[in-house]
Amino acid sequence: MSRFDMSPLYRSAIGFDRLVGDLEHLLHGKSSDQPPYNIEKQDEDRYLITVAVAGFAESELELSVEQNTLLVKGKHEQPAAESRYLYQGISSKDFEHKFRLADHVQVKDAKLEHGLLRISLLREVPEALKPRRIEIGEGKALEHKSE
Repeated sequence: MSRFDMSPLYRSAIGFDRLVGDLEHLLHGKSSDQPPYNIEKQDEDRYLITVAVAGFAESELELSVEQNTLLVKGKHEQPAAESRYLYQGISSKDFEHKFRLADHVQVKDAKLEHGLLRISLLREVPEALKPRRIEIGEGKALEHKSE
């Protein structure tokens, strides 16, 4: 298996720094990649995760967030019946994906449209933690007295 250069993702994945490491881990075959998903940076503070969940009803999908980890699960309510598929390219297996979120990244909403689960994320850094500019004023330098 060829090795991918993940360094561009480390530079551009603000809010997903730890997730890039997880992606690198996934690319090297250490975890399931089904169903496939995309992670999109929409602007400086908004992200979108799209998971292809063809064959799953809304009631069979579950999303939860615990300790900066977004968990996306798909579990069929009824086990698949014996089938006569000659070829089955659409997976009917239950799945679980974990996405580690950076600090202050929150799940805003999730929508299921045309077999795609779209999860909107927003990074909201509290004002107290945002960088602030400190103005430098003119004044006399402090005089030190030597003893």
